[in-house]
Amino acid sequence: MAEQERMVEAILFATTEPVSARELEARMPHGCDAAEALVHLRKRYEGRGVRVVKVGDAWAMRTAPDLGFLMQKETVETRKLSRAAIETLAIISYHQPVTRAEIEEIRGVSVSRGTIDQLLEMEWIRFGRRKMTPGRPVTFVVTQNFLDHFGLESARDLPGLKELRAAGLLENRLPPGSMPALGSEDDDDEDIDGDQPELFED
Repeated sequence: MAEQERMVEAILFATTEPVSARELEARMPHGCDAAEALVHLRKRYEGRGVRVVKVGDAWAMRTAPDLGFLMQKETVETRKLSRAAIETLAIISYHQPVTRAEIEEIRGVSVSRGTIDQLLEMEWIRFGRRKMTPGRPVTFVVTQNFLDHFGLESARDLPGLKELRAAGLLENRLPPGSMPALGSEDDDDEDIDGDQPELFED
């Protein structure tokens, strides 16, 4: 197992993108248990300058959160998300899988093709399963890149209403039925409607 840990460590250290346990085992000798090696490796890196973290269904080595300031450098921000893009991204992350029509219903305004295209181009959202309703509209879900960027293991780790209010991102008195958009003043239930197999197909 110690040798398997070394193999997993070497692969994670050398790759820039998160790697799944299945991909790890495909690179390792036959009979290796990457999942067990990851458990041991994760414990060994607790309290160190870098950590072994889970990103969606994959794994990666990332700088410890309290040392992130050491990695910062001055850069020129050339592209910022519009308010519409931020609200759309927030709706998708909290309500995935969600259709374009459902996004528009929550926002109260139409969603431009450019907004969706920008989020797709950034690889923060992707097409999900088709909804089994008339027209079979496609749905949108957040990607592993989105989770990795914000340091989340899954979309269920997104901040809830209490956390958003504590951070000053939401007012204490908001109209019911709104969406907790990132940086906006909307509000909604923090549940993620992702378990609806009877309404979707791949």
